[in-house]
Amino acid sequence: MADLPIHTIVFEILTRLPAKDVGRSKSVCKQWYALLSTQDFVRIHCSRSLVSSNQRVLLIDNLTCSVRPIISKSNDYGPSSIVTFPFHHQNNDVSILSHLNGLLCVCLNHTYELLLWNPTTTAFKRLSTPDSHGFYINNLDAVGLYVDADDDYKVLHIKRRSAGTFCGGTLYFTVCECWLGGTKRVICFDVNSEQFKEISFPSVPSIGMVQGVLVNVKNELHMFASTGMFEMTIDIWTLQGDYWIKVLSCPPIPPISLSLWCDITHYVTNGNWFVMTKLGKLFTIEMDMKPFECFYPVSWFRGFKGAVFVQTIVSPSI
Repeated sequence: MADLPIHTIVFEILTRLPAKDVGRSKSVCKQWYALLSTQDFVRIHCSRSLVSSNQRVLLIDNLTCSVRPIISKSNDYGPSSIVTFPFHHQNNDVSILSHLNGLLCVCLNHTYELLLWNPTTTAFKRLSTPDSHGFYINNLDAVGLYVDADDDYKVLHIKRRSAGTFCGGTLYFTVCECWLGGTKRVICFDVNSEQFKEISFPSVPSIGMVQGVLVNVKNELHMFASTGMFEMTIDIWTLQGDYWIKVLSCPPIPPISLSLWCDITHYVTNGNWFVMTKLGKLFTIEMDMKPFECFYPVSWFRGFKGAVFVQTIVSPSI
């Protein structure tokens, strides 16, 4: 350590600080401000921030917006911190559409505007323009965030309903003709070649409602495929190449009776997946197939709108 330059030592220490402490450190001196603002620092700090202990839950209801830590031992949320939106809104009428590395893609439902927001640093950027580009139409459009080969953050806006999941240099979208029956496909967007291709949907029964939720787990794409009507079953699939392999089915655990409109919430790092109904009833799936660490879907939590994200200093000024 004594042979390392002081600049290298400072760099290694600061990249391991929590995101909010990095923000405070920028005021120490001009040299630190310049160092902490470089793309290399932000990239390395972000990679070291993507750990389970840095997960936070953003919850939005009609009155407040709050951020809470996840307590893995008790499978619950920690004390909340109230967050003030840095942009104009009406009665918290805000939807989280996509997320990546601490950035949230937000839709203002009263104006249909799209914004990119980092709730940790409070910085945001409007994506909508006066010439009517970047306006989101609910139930028709899809939005996904990704990082290209030059480490630049980009937003893909597709005029088709679905949520984009970024995994291994590709954005994935599920496309369904309808909830009950109909053709179902997975659309892939290669962020380097910026080309689309189509792959098949997992081989699930077409009886009743079929819904696929895509999840990036340790840079492997998984899908929660829920099928049925009032008695829902859930299978977990992983993508290998262009083919889906089933890794878990429910049963073999005892049958889970869910309401018709159920949501997959989030995974906590004690080996369990959580499935929650719109009524707030929670079911646990013990998952010992793989040591999964992170699961960041956007969904509804106990009557709130929100997202699970990690605290980073990534700037929304893409």
